[in-house]
Amino acid sequence: AGRTNLKSPQDIQVYIVNTNFTLRWNYTGNDASVTFSAEYRWSEDFMTNETEWKELPGCQNVSHMECDFSSAITEYFDTHHVRVRAERKEEVSPWSRTFEMIPYVIAHIGPPGVELQSTNGVIKIKISPPEANQARKMWVADLGFKYNVVTWENSSNAEFRSQSIFPTDIIDDLAPDTTYCLKVQATLPLDSKEGLFSPIHCVKTTHKAVSDLLCATNVRVLALNMKFHLHWNNRYKQHVSYNVQYLIGYLKKLHDDYSEKWINVPGCENITDTQCNFSSIITATSGFHYLRVQAMNEYNKSCLSHEVKVDPLVTNEIGPPGVKLDISDVLLHIQISPPEGSDSEVIRDHYDLSYRLLYWKNSSNNEEEIKMKEIKQTLGTISDLTPSTLYCVKVQAFSEAYNKSSHFSKAECIKTPGDKMLPLIILAMFVTALIVVVLVALLLVFGVYQVYNKIKYVFFPSCQPPLNIEGFEGQLFSNPYLSTNEELIENCSIIETIVIEEVNQIDFKDYKHSKQSSRDSGNYSNDDDNSGSKASEDTLEKQTV
Repeated sequence: AGRTNLKSPQDIQVYIVNTNFTLRWNYTGNDASVTFSAEYRWSEDFMTNETEWKELPGCQNVSHMECDFSSAITEYFDTHHVRVRAERKEEVSPWSRTFEMIPYVIAHIGPPGVELQSTNGVIKIKISPPEANQARKMWVADLGFKYNVVTWENSSNAEFRSQSIFPTDIIDDLAPDTTYCLKVQATLPLDSKEGLFSPIHCVKTTHKAVSDLLCATNVRVLALNMKFHLHWNNRYKQHVSYNVQYLIGYLKKLHDDYSEKWINVPGCENITDTQCNFSSIITATSGFHYLRVQAMNEYNKSCLSHEVKVDPLVTNEIGPPGVKLDISDVLLHIQISPPEGSDSEVIRDHYDLSYRLLYWKNSSNNEEEIKMKEIKQTLGTISDLTPSTLYCVKVQAFSEAYNKSSHFSKAECIKTPGDKMLPLIILAMFVTALIVVVLVALLLVFGVYQVYNKIKYVFFPSCQPPLNIEGFEGQLFSNPYLSTNEELIENCSIIETIVIEEVNQIDFKDYKHSKQSSRDSGNYSNDDDNSGSKASEDTLEKQTV
């Protein structure tokens, strides 16, 4: 019955910074004699026996609504359970809701250590990791930390500036004789964790010394197709020589002093030129480097320039690719090669290049449309070509991963072959026309020949009547002006003779015999002649009678 008089604690929370653990809760009662106790269990115990809870060290019979139990937790990647109850003498409340946690997941990164030094118009800063000099660490890999610094002038209208810095670094571009304040935050990008800011530190800048004319200025890197050159300007009017030095980038991530770890670039020692080829120290997988120029005069006085950062694949620029064109019946083939003079394997393997093709008809019409095509391979094709047309192509390489693109290559042009069907069509039309002409000519010749034969037959017949047959009783047996359908044919007939009187019969026979002889000689007559002959015979027979 006594338990019902005490309520259970509410809103159980665990707050972790580095390896510091704090348990917090809320309680609605006002009785000052109420205390609180907590229990915990972790994964191994939980798997073997769900009822086996242990007292949480540092959280027994506490009067406040929070307690520190940092000493109790040593396994930061295991699952833990925590619960709290209220107590008053012999009375206890029911246990609160169980809070489950994995310490590493919910832990916060603590503030880093910060040291400042103001010199020559800049602020030198040195940062120590959040758990420096601690035996127990939540964050084991100190090299995984990255640091952000926020700086501002210590004034009422301050503007905040945020930037990433190394554990040992310089903050410049500051006004002289001005108080600046800053705070630093450690982050773990791989775990998407952002830590707590350090306490605010303030420092006053000094005047920057007059720039030494001996120092190299405007130090810059020009890189194309993995060929790296460092350039700088010389303001010194007397003899000066230069040493180009580099520092491997990861050394700046360390919390150690790297000032003695700069190395001279081979081939760039004691030179008088204001440029240096440092490609020999750069590879695509070597990571980033820092370079600087050391100038020395004849009195062995030296001056160091500002440092420049070189991240090979980021700093490098991609040159235009090589292009070769070839043409087939219906396709234009485009062969793309890495930029001239480049390390083709590095360009191909690390930039994951794609290619942008621009092609157009090279004609006098300035309004010809320029077409674009993007491909991944080094061999592209273009279809739908117009025969006997000059096509021009230029190519640009680009990398989406590095947001880089080259200039377009020089335009290459090639002419497509003519249409092969047109000669065939022309040949077919010519052969057809020739056949038609030949047929028409043959018909004309045949027609002329037939007309010639008819005229020759009608006007110049090859057969003539015998000379002894010229006519009969004043009528001609042939007429040269007869038409072809009135062609003379040989007519033979038998004339029956009737003997009326014996005296006349003899004469008639003589006549008949004479006529028969004429017919046997091949005389020809038409129907009118036959009818005329018959009429003469009838007349003759009547006269005889």
